[in-house]
Amino acid sequence: MDLLAKYAHFVERHKRMIELGVHDVGVSVDEILSPTRAMIKGRETILAGTNNYMGITFEKECIEAGKRALDTAGTGTTGSRMANGNYAMHQELEAELAAFLGREHVMVFTTGYQANLGMISGLAGAKDTVYLDADSHASIYDACSVSGAQLVRFRHNDPDNLAKRLARANDEGEGGRLVVLEGIYSMFGDRAPLKEFIDVKREYGYTLLLDEAHSFGVLGDNGRGLADEVGLEDEVDFVVGTFSKSIGSIGGFGAGNHPMFDLLRFAARAYMFTASSSPATIATSSEALRQLAARPELRDRLRHNSARLHQGFKDLGLRLCCDVVSPVVAVFVDDEPSAVTMWNALLNEGVYVNLALPPGTPNSTCLLRCSVSAAHTDDDIDKIIAMFANVVATSGERAAE
Repeated sequence: MDLLAKYAHFVERHKRMIELGVHDVGVSVDEILSPTRAMIKGRETILAGTNNYMGITFEKECIEAGKRALDTAGTGTTGSRMANGNYAMHQELEAELAAFLGREHVMVFTTGYQANLGMISGLAGAKDTVYLDADSHASIYDACSVSGAQLVRFRHNDPDNLAKRLARANDEGEGGRLVVLEGIYSMFGDRAPLKEFIDVKREYGYTLLLDEAHSFGVLGDNGRGLADEVGLEDEVDFVVGTFSKSIGSIGGFGAGNHPMFDLLRFAARAYMFTASSSPATIATSSEALRQLAARPELRDRLRHNSARLHQGFKDLGLRLCCDVVSPVVAVFVDDEPSAVTMWNALLNEGVYVNLALPPGTPNSTCLLRCSVSAAHTDDDIDKIIAMFANVVATSGERAAE
């Protein structure tokens, strides 16, 4: 049997998408002009689906830091952190992150995906149970599979449902219990009701890991994420985050205060058995973290832009995925053909957003997903709203109430 034959349905789906206008899986960005502009299909396009929340990918200081690292340390480490790839700059970034987060220990991973994979599979083993929000990111699900732990899903953002599942298993098994939540959920842009989940934690006892990938740099007085915003950082045992959103680089981290935290360096295969981040990546990440700490006005601008886009879409009568203002502003669309058609129409108007389709979306929904940047201007936001208005008006209002 042809091992790829099982993917035949993807081929048929791709053909249907091409017939509706999509020329490939993923858009080819021909030239990046700025954090909010690119040349796509031969025209200048507003970028409204990049997760570049702070808009610092073109910051002069970050670029210069990367260039210096290339000159002094070369293009790559050619080894893992456990072998020859543990440079002083990796350890310095970990120390800077620990200070920024107010945590005693930090591990830096090569990607955000590997941070979830390494932290969750390092913490949970075959005798343990991971309780997982049903809308969790694919990297979290993959981490659970790698861990060998028993997986128990609970309803999205439903602390009562988690409590019921914990109560049923309260006297079963000898292993530990790990609950995984996300600060901001990447598809809908909604947040975990952290206070209510902490109430459940106090009643039933479990270890809590909070994935702040989309909330790191975005939420809280200090930009540390959801737990910072609601004042519950001491109640969160472990934090995971990524550099590919607010930091504008690539990489990830795990953090915590557990006195045995550094044992995870020997238990997390995603840390042990992959090459460490390149010197330029570490240098740009370090400088971006300093920018994040020194420029709280970026978060203020992001909140302003998010509220402007959210309200503009509400005024158009679009069906928004989340009532709370978030830098992720996603719109429900009735079905896949309508979503693909509207996405193409938006690209032709001059704005790139994310086309999100099952199985990568909660509840098999079809979405047009925007992510706002602090680098967007009011004029950018208004143009995005106007482009959506034009597309909705010519598409039978399939995304409207």
